[in-house]
Amino acid sequence: MGPLPVEVYSAASVRAMDRRAIAGGIPGYVLMQRAGEAAFATLRRHWPGARSVGVLCGPGNNAGDGYVVARLARAAGLDVRVIAVSDPRGLQGDAARAQVDFAADGGHTESSGSALLERHDVFVDALLGTGTDRPLEEPFASVVRQLNQRGAPVLALDIPSGLDADSGEPHGQAVIATVTLAFVALKSGYYLGMAPDYVGRLEFAGLELPPGIRAAEQPVMRRIDGPLAARALPPRRRSAHKGAHGRVVIVGGHAMPGAARLAGEAALRTGAGLVSIVTSAASAAAILAGRPELIVRSDLRPEDLESGGELRALALGPGLGLDAGAERTFEAALATRDRLVVDADALTLLAARPRKAAHWILTPHPGEARRLLDSSATAVPRSRLDTVREIVDRYGGTCVLKGANTLVHGGTSVPWVCDRGNPGMATAGSGDVLTGVIAALLACADGLVEAAAAGVFLHAEAGDRAARAGMRGMIASDILAELRGVVNHPWN
Repeated sequence: MGPLPVEVYSAASVRAMDRRAIAGGIPGYVLMQRAGEAAFATLRRHWPGARSVGVLCGPGNNAGDGYVVARLARAAGLDVRVIAVSDPRGLQGDAARAQVDFAADGGHTESSGSALLERHDVFVDALLGTGTDRPLEEPFASVVRQLNQRGAPVLALDIPSGLDADSGEPHGQAVIATVTLAFVALKSGYYLGMAPDYVGRLEFAGLELPPGIRAAEQPVMRRIDGPLAARALPPRRRSAHKGAHGRVVIVGGHAMPGAARLAGEAALRTGAGLVSIVTSAASAAAILAGRPELIVRSDLRPEDLESGGELRALALGPGLGLDAGAERTFEAALATRDRLVVDADALTLLAARPRKAAHWILTPHPGEARRLLDSSATAVPRSRLDTVREIVDRYGGTCVLKGANTLVHGGTSVPWVCDRGNPGMATAGSGDVLTGVIAALLACADGLVEAAAAGVFLHAEAGDRAARAGMRGMIASDILAELRGVVNHPWN
């Protein structure tokens, strides 16, 4: 299989690519055979010891891919059972041809029912593909439910059946896949909504389409990849001094000193040359005792808010609090012309006093995003893409919408999505570490979007390295401990 592409498209765009490829001279059945061959190779790679395979087929071209997989599996000597959830006599075109070829090679198709309950080493989901746009009806809903209850490994062809290929939301029921093999191009439904709970490991087969086929369509997102992050970490000159690596001022810690300490140390570990924390007198000693390399003060001085041409960024909010003193500090910090990372309590204060600026990066988690957009938990939910776009429309600058598959949007470009990270990072202080990472990059970066996207990637990579010891029980300091290695030996 090839590496995952950077570009992510709508389902309609991917269908247009299919049509353009066929119109350009690649027969549809050739594409179907390529898809089946890629899927069978994926199955053998992930489950080399599997001897029995259950292939679930539905009414369309996704079923045709499944019949190709079944034929190849039989030819390899595997015990194959094809379970048709709709009458295969209703198949048309290339899918019908794939079913006929499977039968001509001695393959047998069974109707759904008790056959699904038979034990198989691995199942292939070739039920519905990307065309699902309504709640699953019977018998598909029951079959998907039984498959999920079985708990056996599942290879989903193109997308887990029942999962919306655009929104990533399940249509009532959706297959919980172990591996999903994407065909032709990546779809937004792999990254949005509830997709992380259904897609499993995502792999890609381009089916040998000419590059121009994809280039004719406009992506809806782009994946943040290693080369993008690497551009934010240029080699250091031997003559460099700490001022050449950026100065970060973190304003916070008044209510929760640990939050500011985590952000400050993250900025240092990402490479900032000088990191100051402006906090309350009561918090200063606790922060300084844990990390003497941090400069900790209890007064917000004019020079903290005037860059004087320095490479510099401010991070406002970690552990700041919401009292009257925090409000005054918030207003003073927002008056600066320095580039800002606005996080945590500062986002709550911003939601209460909305304004728009071009020089900040806002880093809300979903609850903070709802406050920024005046949304209640009972309101009709926006998609994550709509949310990040609306925040930028309303507040300006760049938005990092945190969560599984964090989104980064700067208003004028296609949003970026980070497909790294893991559930172990859902722990107190993880967001403070991210704030420090982004602030360190922002101090030296050419643009806000670049600093935000690279910071999200590096933070996620550090989290994935920390998770090698197990996700349960991970704490933010575990992520922090991996940052130095990540920024010096970036990633696999």
